Amino acid sequence: MASAQQLIGLIKSHAEGDGDRFFDLAMQLAASEDQKGHKRLAEQLRQWAEAGQAPPKSAVRNKPTPLNAPRGELAAFLSASYPATRLADVILPFHIGDELAQIVVETRMTEKLEEKGLRPRRRLLLAGPPGTGKTLTAAALSGELKFPMFTVLLHGLITKFMGETAQKLRMIFDAVRTTRGIYLFDEIDALAAARGTENDVGEARRILNSFLQFLDEDTGPSIVIATTNLPQILDRAILRRFDLVLPYEMPEGAAIEKAMRRRLAGFDVSDIDWNKVIRCADGLSTADVVAAGEDAARRAVLGNSSSIVTSALISSLERRRSLQGIGADAEGSSTLHTQRIGDRSGIQNKKPRRRKTTT
Repeated sequence: MASAQQLIGLIKSHAEGDGDRFFDLAMQLAASEDQKGHKRLAEQLRQWAEAGQAPPKSAVRNKPTPLNAPRGELAAFLSASYPATRLADVILPFHIGDELAQIVVETRMTEKLEEKGLRPRRRLLLAGPPGTGKTLTAAALSGELKFPMFTVLLHGLITKFMGETAQKLRMIFDAVRTTRGIYLFDEIDALAAARGTENDVGEARRILNSFLQFLDEDTGPSIVIATTNLPQILDRAILRRFDLVLPYEMPEGAAIEKAMRRRLAGFDVSDIDWNKVIRCADGLSTADVVAAGEDAARRAVLGNSSSIVTSALISSLERRRSLQGIGADAEGSSTLHTQRIGDRSGIQNKKPRRRKTTT
């Protein structure tokens, strides 16, 4: 059962009206009971803690803007939301899902770690192709922890005036320190491209150096998440600043079927040949696979049908494929179009030179 210190902290935070602190302690207590095998008690503790955090339904309807939404100048480059997404909603390989679940536990059990001179991991870099679930992961962590999610709007952050971007970054990291939440730097490449590259300029180096400094100075309580589609162009110093770097990849067989089945819940999918669908979906991102499933579902509904057939799914996948520049051979397995790189380099389709004739 709970230690005396945990109970004192719980009652004290309730008496002082500190809702965030009360929630954290309740979730820590739930995690502790879960580890002891008291599964039902842990679940009840979590449910009551979350119920206490949830705003009344009328308040949700009447107040669409989060209570602690950024105001003033900060609102120009920081937006707030309260996602309801959970980690179970994101299609991820087991090893990545397990690491993210551990991040949730570490955050809830911060005090226990700090008693031993440890700290939870608070800086995450998610790297991989577009549409593989990186941004959705940030939303899921926000939903799991009941933290607001603050998305950094890079188009409002980066300016051409010397020193202005660094000043705005300082404002963001001041918020990271004073307002607990998930802070998402989506597509961090614009801030963190490698120094010394061909297009590098002095101001870009100053911005990156400022970003590195603010990361070093960050001691919590927020979680900073950065995403990138191009990890190879990031400065190596950035990678060292993150506690955890997770590689995201295109979905394979089981993940494709899982994403499709989840999106088509409520429809009859008993006649689908999943092997054919998986072959056709090869090379598409999870987002594209889910979008193709939605497309097939819409067409079924408009056709007064509750069944999804193989041909409908394959047609939807091929429509998504055509938008991505991806083709399929006669067997239904996909191949990436290479935009005729060979043509441009003179390797393929090279016209033979005419021989000079002598007279």
